[in-house]
Amino acid sequence: MPRSPFIADIVALRRHQGHREHLAVRAPIAGLHITSSEVPPAADVLLDVELEAVEGAVVVAGTARAPWRGECRRCLRPVEGEVATTVEELFVSDPEEGETYPIHGDHIDLEPMAREAVVLGLPLAPLCRPDCKGLCPSCGADLNQGPCGCPPAAADPRWAALDALRPLDP
Repeated sequence: MPRSPFIADIVALRRHQGHREHLAVRAPIAGLHITSSEVPPAADVLLDVELEAVEGAVVVAGTARAPWRGECRRCLRPVEGEVATTVEELFVSDPEEGETYPIHGDHIDLEPMAREAVVLGLPLAPLCRPDCKGLCPSCGADLNQGPCGCPPAAADPRWAALDALRPLDP
């Protein structure tokens, strides 16, 4: 089985406290998705980080980048972009769940950190553009292409008191 490109050898790094090494890794990570956004399965995640040896630990700081695609939450059109997040994490021999990452002998696995950073950076509700008008709730027409011709929805009488406070359209 081939070794993951996200596994970093830290033997030389740990010999000298305060020593730094630059590491750039570009490889795919499977299963990066949330509600309506995902990193395409064949797309590479770029992890560009500095590893620094500190007393009994390794600090990893830098950026994680990946292309993403999804569906506009209003009009359902395909939308895509790039997620770019900063990372600053601590790797230790005896990790605390959710606080630090483990050192495995003379190696650290950066994939879980990169996975978490990219997934947390994905948009939960992507939009094709900030002023997207969405779809008509009655006929499903794309309102970005113009009005659909459906009659306006009747006002809900429960909101009448608040509607009276709304300024009239000029």
